[in-house]
Amino acid sequence: MKAALAAARETINPLRWLASMIAELTKARLTALVLITTLTGYFVARTGSGDWLAGLHVLLGTGLVAAGAAALNQWWERDLDRLMDRTATRPLPSGQIEPWFALALGVTASSAGILYLAVIVNVLTAVLGALAFASYVLVYTPLKRRTTLNTFIGAIPGALPPLMGWTAARGEIGVGGLALFGILFFWQIPHFMAIAWLYREQYARAGFRMMPVVDPHGRATGWSAAVCAALLLVVSVLPSSLGLAGPAYTVGALALGAAFLASSIRFMQTLDRPRARLVFFASIVYLPLLLGLLMFDSALKALG
Repeated sequence: MKAALAAARETINPLRWLASMIAELTKARLTALVLITTLTGYFVARTGSGDWLAGLHVLLGTGLVAAGAAALNQWWERDLDRLMDRTATRPLPSGQIEPWFALALGVTASSAGILYLAVIVNVLTAVLGALAFASYVLVYTPLKRRTTLNTFIGAIPGALPPLMGWTAARGEIGVGGLALFGILFFWQIPHFMAIAWLYREQYARAGFRMMPVVDPHGRATGWSAAVCAALLLVVSVLPSSLGLAGPAYTVGALALGAAFLASSIRFMQTLDRPRARLVFFASIVYLPLLLGLLMFDSALKALG
């Protein structure tokens, strides 16, 4: 595999190759999701026209923290990633990038992001960024081999970005910010339970204690997905009750939540790969639609 990768590297521009390696190390798609959720928190929390320069600042700082955390997560798990087909071709396990580069990139980006947030945005947002970084890299990453609770613990840093966007706009956490945190937290559980079920054999081979690995019949896995999808349905309507959105958002949130819950219940009732894929695809459709509807309806409400 290394020979094939080396040959492929010779055929592309070195700068393009380096950019693609950095994108892989920093989990560019995951970081993009972090930025979208951060923007949602800032957009919904802003008053009046808002300060869009401040919004760009929080996006830059949060993006650096997320990118650095992703690189350090891969640096930590590089030997385990070699044991799973879905991660074996990543830059570190495949030998395309040296570990010291990933370590330096991760430390530099995350440190710069937290410092940037503290100096340019506000201290509270920087503290939340540091908490997201520490809980992801120093808590969630090592716990993946120790306890099945790792998914629930890992959902905490994944839910902090919209709260960081909120605090960047308002300088305080607030109930609205916590509602956005709750939406992201509960969304992640069915999403990652479906992924863990689909790749449970690979996770087991690498020694990760994901719930489907130690729950061969899938009862706890299915119940976790369904219960959290139900809680998500409840939490998702809180922005309307808090005056952050209007009736259109409420109707849309209920419709989207009901569809996501239905897919999770089907997964709970029959744990197989097709239903796990259904939950996964439902989750990646649900979140952008819900966040887009929230920002759109929030903007209409502000104009009205």
